[in-house]
Amino acid sequence: MTNRIIDDRRVRAASRTVNSRGRTAEPVPRPRLWDELRGTFAMRRDQVGFLNQMIADYGDIVWIRVLGIRMAMLNHPDYFEHVLVRNHENYDKNTFLFRAIAPILRGGLIGNVGGEPWRHQRRTMQPSFHRPQVAGFAENMTDETSMMLRRWERQYGPSDVVNVSTELGQLAMRIVFRSLFGAKVGARGKVIEDMFFEANQIACAFFRFPLIPLTWPTPSHRRLAEIIRTMDGFVADIIAERVAGGEQHDDLLDAMIYAVDDVTGTGLSEEQLHREVLNLIIGGYETTSNSVSWLMYTVGRHPEVQERLHAEVDSVLGGRVPTFDDVFRLKYTRMIVDETLRLYTPAWQTMRSSIEEDVIGGYRIPPKSDLYLNIYALHRHPEFWPDPEVFDPDRFSPEEVAKRPRHAYIPFGSGPRVCIGKHFALTELTIILAMIAQAYRVVIPDGHREVRPEPLITLHPAGGVHVRMVRR
Repeated sequence: MTNRIIDDRRVRAASRTVNSRGRTAEPVPRPRLWDELRGTFAMRRDQVGFLNQMIADYGDIVWIRVLGIRMAMLNHPDYFEHVLVRNHENYDKNTFLFRAIAPILRGGLIGNVGGEPWRHQRRTMQPSFHRPQVAGFAENMTDETSMMLRRWERQYGPSDVVNVSTELGQLAMRIVFRSLFGAKVGARGKVIEDMFFEANQIACAFFRFPLIPLTWPTPSHRRLAEIIRTMDGFVADIIAERVAGGEQHDDLLDAMIYAVDDVTGTGLSEEQLHREVLNLIIGGYETTSNSVSWLMYTVGRHPEVQERLHAEVDSVLGGRVPTFDDVFRLKYTRMIVDETLRLYTPAWQTMRSSIEEDVIGGYRIPPKSDLYLNIYALHRHPEFWPDPEVFDPDRFSPEEVAKRPRHAYIPFGSGPRVCIGKHFALTELTIILAMIAQAYRVVIPDGHREVRPEPLITLHPAGGVHVRMVRR
């Protein structure tokens, strides 16, 4: 192993180039042929294990080949910062990952390649997700969580084993629908919720290899297209009703209907509104439902953490329903959220493509290179996370956070394309966890297996999280 590393260094030194900016750069390390070939097979059997092995063998930047596509995998905070922040103008989303899901995202904010069309979307939508606006949605989160907890009290006893992944997925959907469309969407809203669950199952199945392009007219892909058309029609009907009625609504849809880009003076077209609504439902449901499931799992597995959580919510809330201001007082609760997101980041991977040649960490990146940014691996980098697989919320005390590079932890991405719903999501996760902890003690049933991550479009808990919810 040592001799091979020395030989690799000699090869790189002999092939150094001076790029167009006059900086000396080495070629990105290229793995042995067998390691490249096994990537295609490993992505089906053990994607995370393969990526971890490549990092262990070749370091924090290496070419990999997946499904025949060559990409440079990055695994260092400085490299992530360079691509996402310092030189973000040189990197767009014209990559395999986002092209694969384009039939779902359709140029919405999540998957837009970049450039001025994306900047217009972001400038128009961003004000709706600033903290003061998010504060107005906190009541939706507490109301819907309270209703779920009251139903749990009637439905489950202390010996019942509950699939909280299903329960909390439904909660996440109700919160995102109420925040988008208000509390009175009626029976139509329930139909659309059910359709979205079906669409999400189709999308997740798509990410179980082998990939069959969504443009191929398989029965499930035709059904997905039908669901998207129906959801567009639902949004179009609500927009038409609101414009005709002239009433104001305190929800995200109203905010986006009347939002204006302060640079161009224009808003979103109706077609773009349809796309953004679906993007917000995807972002608001898929990531939150998985995150809350993982929260129940991590809290249930660590009774000492749960005891501190109960002590904090009892002290800060005193039995009352939390408000938006309480989110900032629930410091240990938020530390649990952060540590769970470190280990089980829902948006666990992303990609970028270089527009022009660049140098990252002394390595030459040719133009039009695909870059693979695996956040799951970054959050376990042993240089910044001692005992990375150990669950320890104290990693997120102010003192510990100050010791780490900022980009060692980026569950919502970073830079201009940081997740637009970041504040919404953190508020929602903290409120849900605090309210469940007020009422219940989470217990992992004896004999239940360890829950492993399933790396699909987001990081799912494979098989769901099954726990006993014991009244406090």
